[in-house]
Amino acid sequence: MPVRISSMSAIEILDSRGRPTLRVQATLADGRSVRSGVPSGASTGSREAVELRDHDEKRYSGLGVQQAAANVNGPIAEALTGRLFASLDQVDDTLRELDGTADKSRLGANAIVGASMAAAQGFALESGHPLWRWLTPDGVTPRLPVPHFNVVNGGVHAPNALDFQEFMIAPIGAPSLPEAVRAGAEVYGRLRAVLAERGFATGLGDEGGFAPEIALPEEVLALLVHAISDAGYTPGRDGVAIALDPAASEFHRDGRYVVGGESLSSEDMIDRYAQMIDEFPIWSIEDGLGETDSEGWQKLTGRLGERVQLVGDDNFVTNPDVIASAVRAGIGNAALIKVNQVGTVSETLEALRVCRESGYAAMISHRSGETDDTFIADLAVGSGCGQLKSGAPARGERVAKYNRLLEIAASAPEHPFGLPATHG
Repeated sequence: MPVRISSMSAIEILDSRGRPTLRVQATLADGRSVRSGVPSGASTGSREAVELRDHDEKRYSGLGVQQAAANVNGPIAEALTGRLFASLDQVDDTLRELDGTADKSRLGANAIVGASMAAAQGFALESGHPLWRWLTPDGVTPRLPVPHFNVVNGGVHAPNALDFQEFMIAPIGAPSLPEAVRAGAEVYGRLRAVLAERGFATGLGDEGGFAPEIALPEEVLALLVHAISDAGYTPGRDGVAIALDPAASEFHRDGRYVVGGESLSSEDMIDRYAQMIDEFPIWSIEDGLGETDSEGWQKLTGRLGERVQLVGDDNFVTNPDVIASAVRAGIGNAALIKVNQVGTVSETLEALRVCRESGYAAMISHRSGETDDTFIADLAVGSGCGQLKSGAPARGERVAKYNRLLEIAASAPEHPFGLPATHG
């Protein structure tokens, strides 16, 4: 159903880290309005769409987004308002043509993605369907995803000595979405108690996970297994499994990986992951090697791809062409999907299509700088990918996504829950 946007505007708001971001509002011809909150990442791939910052050191240490807001209020609004758009593709094509750069840096990926997300919600509203339903491609079954809760933070997400960025718990064996959310919250609560009992601080990182002063990832993994068991769950794929996002590009220097003060080669890192998988119930590893280490990624995939999910993020950047190239090269077996990483909703949907047709799994993801926007929860359900990561089961901007999943589960209990059979 076509959509006519009568107005579009943006204001500068704060994200969950206290940094500026955008809120974009669109009003339809009948007066109904929708809005989007734009996320922002800390750990970023070099080929991501480029967000626009003001670089005025007198405001927010140069991180202001007043120019990006002005771009929405000016040229973007002028290009989109008053026209009848037959599809979101048409809206996003207009935005890309207006920007005119390959990386969306002229108008700013933050301005463009905010407009695209608002437009998508406008189409859903006009269709009379919930957003998740409108986002569901033909031939795809909506699916309630397994939530991946980031319960321990390190890397650029926390001020500790832990090089690995995210340690997640994934209630793969839960019978339903509500029970998976309950498992995540209960294990998170038990982990807090375990850390306190052992004298670790229980302060939080950017994504709501604890940030204890631990240097070795294996120590964190042992704590997670202990907390899962103490909370009354089975560690592993039949209960609560573990997923890692080392974000290895952040500690990849001069062809080596520096973890806990030790310098490792690609082969050494692969050996270490193999040992971790042998000892702990790890089911997924994201960004296990650096984005430029293509040869290492091929070796990692060849050795461990049949045992665990290997997710490309920094090296894939939600770009359909890049993902297709990685498939041909035998790199990874899954892709992380971030709407603001590629910069429009239609390109995000195309990346998901490439994954489906290539036999690659996909995981929808938040960013370290978040708002209370719940777009990605609907995207996770509508895409049928079966996986969503949105941080800890704590902090409002993270919990908003999980609570939205609970709403969808209550409104559409017929939806299947969990990983698709081909990736379980």
